[in-house]
Amino acid sequence: MLRGIRGAITVSANRKEEIESQTERLMREMIKQNDLDSETIASVFISVTDDLDAGFPAASVRKIDGFTYVPVMCMREIPVPGSLPLAIRIMIHVNTDRSQREIKHVYLEEAVKLRPDLLDN
Repeated sequence: MLRGIRGAITVSANRKEEIESQTERLMREMIKQNDLDSETIASVFISVTDDLDAGFPAASVRKIDGFTYVPVMCMREIPVPGSLPLAIRIMIHVNTDRSQREIKHVYLEEAVKLRPDLLDN
C-alpha cells in the first residue's frame, strides 16, 4: 500500500542555511516517528511558501543517509491570502502496511497551526 505522510515546519527568515536545516530537522523527525527506511520511500515532495527562495530544501534531504536515489522534488505552495508564511511542507510517499491511523504526521514550530486536530494524535 502506498501512503502519504505529511509534515510542515516554519523558518524565522528566508536564509539558505535555515531552510536547509529546518527541512532536514523535519524530515528526520518524520523518519523517526514513522520508523521509515529509505528503501520503502517512493518519493518526497516539498513545497515552500512564496517568501522562501534562498535555497532548495531538497538539497538537505538528499544528504540524509540512504536518500541519494530517492526522488525528491521542490515546488511552490499556492499563495492563499492570509496563509501561514515562511512554511516548508513535506509529503513522503511510502510503501507500508500501516493503516491511515497509524501514520504519524509531523508539524513543528508555527506549522502546528496547520493541523491542530492532530496535536493529540
